[in-house]
Amino acid sequence: MGNQLFQAARDAVRNVLNGREHSSSEHNEHSMSIAKNALSSAYANSSEAEKAQLHELQEELFSNNQKKH
Repeated sequence: MGNQLFQAARDAVRNVLNGREHSSSEHNEHSMSIAKNALSSAYANSSEAEKAQLHELQEELFSNNQKKH
């Protein structure tokens, strides 16, 4: 069984990245908040390899967010 917090964080980031063009600003902000919280929770309970992947997801999330503003 994999790290469920890691999987939830990955899914939350993907939801933000995939839904950004098709959703309202309010929905995007809510999705971004969920993704940030999921990343934070997952990071505290992850292996070093998972932490590296979470860092990449975080960079991707914030890079994409900067492009949209």
